[in-house]
Amino acid sequence: MYSVFNKNKQRLHRHIRIRAKVCGTADRPRISVFRSNKFIYAALVDDTTGKTLASSSSAKLGLENPSNIDAASKVGADLAEKAKALKIEKAVFDRSGYLYHGQVKALAEACREAGLAF
Repeated sequence: MYSVFNKNKQRLHRHIRIRAKVCGTADRPRISVFRSNKFIYAALVDDTTGKTLASSSSAKLGLENPSNIDAASKVGADLAEKAKALKIEKAVFDRSGYLYHGQVKALAEACREAGLAF
C-alpha cells in the first residue's frame, strides 16, 4: 500500500488507477505528462508497440521561465504541432496522477487549441 503522508506515492497510486483505463494506439496515442520542480514534459506514446511518437518539454524549448503555466501551454502547442506533422488528429490524455489544474490543464487546453482532439 502507500503512505498517507507521501504525496509522490499517492500520485503514483492515482497514476496506476488511471493507466488501467487509458491506453494509446497508433492512430490515437496517449499524451503522457510529467511535471518536475523545474520543467514540464509531454509525450505522445503508442502503447501497443511501446514507442514514443513525439515529445516536447520546457527544457528543450529553452524558455526563460520553464516552470509556469505559460511554459506548459507552449509545450502543449509544440506537441500538437508535432502531432499534426505525424498526421495525428486524436489522442487520449494521461494526466499521470496530477490534478487537472494549473500547468496540466494549460498543457491540455493548448493541445486542444492547436487542433488535437481528446
